[in-house]
Amino acid sequence: MIKKSYEKYVLPKLLDCCCSTKPINYQRKKIVPNASGNILEIGIGSGLNLPFYEKSKINNLYGIDPSSELCDMAKKSASDHEIDVNLLINGAEEIELPKDSIDTVVMTYTLCTIPNPIEALKEIKRVMKADAKMLFCEHGTAPDKNILKWQNRINPIWGKLFGGCNINRDIPSILKESGFKINTLDQMYLPSTPKIVGYNYWGEATN
Repeated sequence: MIKKSYEKYVLPKLLDCCCSTKPINYQRKKIVPNASGNILEIGIGSGLNLPFYEKSKINNLYGIDPSSELCDMAKKSASDHEIDVNLLINGAEEIELPKDSIDTVVMTYTLCTIPNPIEALKEIKRVMKADAKMLFCEHGTAPDKNILKWQNRINPIWGKLFGGCNINRDIPSILKESGFKINTLDQMYLPSTPKIVGYNYWGEATN
């Protein structure tokens, strides 16, 4: 009962707050405006990316997230920013969209939380057109051994507090293992962010 109440009333607002810091929003601005055509955002959450889309580039915008509470927040954000979005309340392992229908996939601070990332990425590939692109920005394993050691120690507790978020996933390796080709990749520690959660990978990948 306490867990369900936490997930329903506390966790959505906590995630919205933690994922909307100035350094993270700066990262969003680097990739989201590059989305175009039929766009699918994986883990749309409370809609924190919505202000950064260029409306003139959008044919259709879909957002998928398993949390109905977060999708309600995204719906309000979409209204506030006058942007049309089709919300799908589900996990990325099963996307109710046709094969070869998406031009751009946007995924920010999401791959850390998906229970089975390999399975989800294969499903994402299914809905992507042959020439589609994935724009991603994720936090993951730090290159410093001491930081990584603490990531591994804290990860089990962190996941329980933050809705299954993992702070020690090797993002590039997961993308490659799922069959994606990484065309561009940048990485660094975000400023003003604890290093255990602040090492970011961002770039573009294709089928």
